Parts: sequence; C-alpha cells; structure tokens
Amino acid sequence: MSLEPQDREKLPFLFLLPNLVTLAGMCLGLTAIRFAMVGKFEMAVTLLLISAAIDGLDGLIARRLKATSEFGAELDSLSDFLCFGVAPGVLVYRFAMGEGNALGWIFVLIYAASACLRLARFNVTRSEDGAGKTHFTGVPAPAGAILALLPMFLAFEGWLAGPVLPVFSAVWLGVVGMLMISRLHTFSPKSLKLRGIGVVGMLLGTVMVMGLIVTKLWLFLIVVDLLYVAVLLPEIWRVRGRILR
Repeated sequence: MSLEPQDREKLPFLFLLPNLVTLAGMCLGLTAIRFAMVGKFEMAVTLLLISAAIDGLDGLIARRLKATSEFGAELDSLSDFLCFGVAPGVLVYRFAMGEGNALGWIFVLIYAASACLRLARFNVTRSEDGAGKTHFTGVPAPAGAILALLPMFLAFEGWLAGPVLPVFSAVWLGVVGMLMISRLHTFSPKSLKLRGIGVVGMLLGTVMVMGLIVTKLWLFLIVVDLLYVAVLLPEIWRVRGRILR
C-alpha cells in the first residue's frame, strides 16, 4: 500500500501497529544476544522464546486490521532473520562452544545462511495461492530457532555437558539448517481445524502447557523439540535422498 505525499502525515496508528509488534520482537532478539554476551544464557533464551511467541502476532494483527503491506512483510522477514537466524546461532555458540571454536563457528554460519535462504524462499512464494495454508516447505524459521536451542535446553536440565556438548551443538545446528532449506512438507497452524472434543482438548491442553511452562520450562521445550522431530521423521523417510530437491 502506497500513500500520496499529502496523506503521509495522516497515517492511522492502527496501520502501524503490526510493524510495532515486529520491531518489539526484533528488539527482544537483539537483547537476547546482549544477555548471551554477558553470560546470562537463561534470560537470553527466554527473550528469544518470547520473540518467537509474538512472531505470528504481527501478521495476524495486520490481517485483522486490514493493514497488510509489502513494507511490513519485508520488515517481518528481516526481523525473523535476526531473531531466528542470527540470535540462536550466537547463543548456542557462546554457551556451548566458547569463543575460539573455529569449526563450531562454521556450523553457526551454515545455520544462519540456511535461515536466510529459508526466509528468502518464503518471500518469493508467499503470494502463491495456498502458500502456508496447508503446509510449509521446510522447517519455518521460528520452529528452526527453537530446534536449534535444543542443546541449551538439554544443558539447562543437566542432561548434556562436558566435551559432548560442543560437538553435538555444532552438528545439530547444521542438521537444523538443512531441515530449514529442505523440501519437506511441515505443519502449518493455518491448516488446523478443530471441532467438538478437539476444541475441549485444545483448551485443556493450553492449561497443561501453561502449567509446564511455569514449573518445568526447559523439560517442556525438550519434549516439544523431540515431538516436532518425531512428526518430521515420516516426511523425511518419504523423501529420503530428495530432502533438498
């Protein structure tokens, strides 16, 4: 949507609201990097998770307010690259691999580049009919970020430590990067339709999830990551050697 010069000072506040939400998420992602640099890793991960939680709000708000624009779409992609491409790699690198692990940094670059390619592909296909409504192609950037943080979740729970941590973290970043740029058909929330018992189950499930988030956050996130991978396995088996084609 473009505005004539005489209308630029009359831009409604509600038209800006989706972009404000996007910028808020970007600030959280950037602040997560700041906390990682001073060693406050749990706070850094928490901020990144909040950023992922509000990622879908900007698009939802824009559609409800009929305030969608090409500017907002591009801003959202740039914010996603920072929050879900750069920040997770930096957090995992600082936490698990220290500052001098050159090989580990290569895997961070692979992950970040994969996130960039994933978002670029999404940008050029988002105008296609049905894009994102039945499935995504490849793991979406926010889901990829939560997967990438799995080594940190495991370490916070005390399940992963010692010399295994940096090796696993580096390899895992590379695997998640490949999943993001893959041709796998992955779950899209827009395809989810509920009725009857499904609605009740979703409501009760939300209560359980909130309880787990408050009491066992890292364990809950480990389970979420493992369940997501389990859902991907049949699709990975289906495409087998054609995962990137």
